[in-house]
Amino acid sequence: MLLEYSVMRVSALKTSLVKPGDNIFDVLEEAILELPEESVLIVTSKIISVCEGRMVPKTNDITKHDLVRQESQWYLEPTSSAYNVMLTVNNNQLFVNAGIDESNVDNAYVLWPSNLQEWANEIWEFLRETFEVKKVGVIISDSRTTPMQWGVTGASLAHAGFLALNSKIGQPDLFGRDMKMTKVNVAQALAAAGVLEMGETNEQSPLALIENIREVVYQNRVPSLRELEDLRIALEDDVFAPVLTSVEWFAGGQKRQ
Repeated sequence: MLLEYSVMRVSALKTSLVKPGDNIFDVLEEAILELPEESVLIVTSKIISVCEGRMVPKTNDITKHDLVRQESQWYLEPTSSAYNVMLTVNNNQLFVNAGIDESNVDNAYVLWPSNLQEWANEIWEFLRETFEVKKVGVIISDSRTTPMQWGVTGASLAHAGFLALNSKIGQPDLFGRDMKMTKVNVAQALAAAGVLEMGETNEQSPLALIENIREVVYQNRVPSLRELEDLRIALEDDVFAPVLTSVEWFAGGQKRQ
């Protein structure tokens, strides 16, 4: 008996060169020729930031480290790093330099969009109305490093239109043992696949469309506050708490309480 396997398809989408003042919805409508039902669109956070004007020109008046302190949820000072970077917690995730980036822009620092979840919700509503689809998901992505591994992978900063966390607790494994802790973070997995296909340099493809995804449960609404909260783990409750709580995090120049 042959088993049937679904084949997930990831396609990077090129756009025109996005410039400050552009309308992100115009960019999407121009780049997306067709949006199938039951698909997920990955949108890199940078093009939203550029459209929104979340860019700071490089001058002698402010440093990247100043911006990181301003934009971070918590941060470690650059003196704690051999590479003069700042390890930060932003959006309840570990990122270097609060996600502030200098690549693919001209002489400026790019900050994250001002309200990630609001942007995800608005883009989801725009896609449904413009392309007349019911089951569609949106992920706003960025690239990040992984502890003790070289290289970057894609990360989900916000999502809409699907259940981001699929619990496997109580389901049997191959030998009938019930799963005790496993939950699948669908949003993070899809972001990694999408960002890989988008590229990191001069590809000019800041969008990715993912189709035929076995694990996605689509929703006819944006995420609830409870669903968003369920994605987060308090620092002290995390499995990596022995490492994360062994340093003194700062916020606004003050030690985290």
